[in-house]
Formats: sequence, C-alpha cells, structure tokens
Amino acid sequence: MAFQKGENSHHPLPRSVLTVEPIRDKKAIDRIKKMLRDQPRDLCLFVLGINTAFRANELLSLTMGQVRLLQPGDVLRVKQSKTGKFRSVTVNGAVVKAISQYLAGSSLPDDAFLFQGKRGCLTVPTVSTMVKTWCQHVGLKGKYGSHSLRKTWGYWQRLERGTTIPLLMEAFGHATQQQTLAYLGIQAEEIAQIYGLEL
Repeated sequence: MAFQKGENSHHPLPRSVLTVEPIRDKKAIDRIKKMLRDQPRDLCLFVLGINTAFRANELLSLTMGQVRLLQPGDVLRVKQSKTGKFRSVTVNGAVVKAISQYLAGSSLPDDAFLFQGKRGCLTVPTVSTMVKTWCQHVGLKGKYGSHSLRKTWGYWQRLERGTTIPLLMEAFGHATQQQTLAYLGIQAEEIAQIYGLEL
C-alpha cells in the first residue's frame, strides 16, 4: 500500500533538516578502509569523500577522464550543483592512490561516470546507504549518510590542522561562518570546552 504524502517516516518532512555526523574516530576511518580494501570502487568513493569538500552528487558527477591522469598536487574542478560555480580541490596522495587502484581494474571510457553500479551511475541515496552500512559494520553509533564524508573532511581539518572557519566556509561553499559551524557540529563542543579554563 502506498503512503500518502508526508506519511512515510523514512523520508524527511519538507523543510526539515536531516543531520548526519562526521566520523570523529580515526580508528573507525582506518577500519572502514581496511573493510573496503577488496572493493576498489567503494574504497575510492570513501577516500575521495573524506579527502575533499565535494558533495556526494559532485563526486558522482566525476568521469573517468577527469581523474585518470591525476597526480598528487593536481587540481580537480567540479561544477557545484547548488550554485553552478566551479570548485577546485587539490588532490592528495591518498586520493590518487585510491583512484589508481580502482582504475587498474576498470576498462570504462573517459566519458563514463567514475562511480558506476549495476544500473549505471550510483545515486546519492545509494551512497547514503553505503556510508550508513560501513559505519555500522565498524561499530559506530549515530546518524551517518553521504554528507558524513564531507563533514569528516571538515571536522579533521579543523581538529588536526586548525584550519580556520573562514577557510572551511570557502571550501564548503557556505554563505556564512555560522552555517559552517553548524554544519560541522563543533560549535557546541567548543563552547563547552571554553568553560574548562580555571582562572
């Protein structure tokens, strides 16, 4: 029996916000990579997702020709779906290695989408399901989805490298710093920490 509009609990209501988390556990990231080592496409998707600020639909728009000859330090340009502007990302060694391993077993032409499934290009809902499954398999509790990959990149940029919010805002293509803080879910944590200072 079909649901009436707004009755399906598995779909968010219009204008509601479905919040997913970044992967805050480095060991969990390593466990996911290890779990995916025999699945080059999925490993490539995961590594690209956590090493760039691209949205899932932007990752899915990549073609074989765009990535085939990439070297560490090269720039990968993707048209943003929301703004229509191009965003440039400098790829690192982890991205190039994951792409190379994936392409070694692929004979797809340059104009083919990088991330193919049995029925053509993967979809964002499929990627969300994949990310949820990977996180569950390594014992992570919480809400995870396709945006978790992008958020993981930003979270670790901020935590480990001290990347400033204005720089992250630019990388994410956000309009305000407040939007970036809310997106990463770190403002509440940082506010709580400032009260730990004893004078």
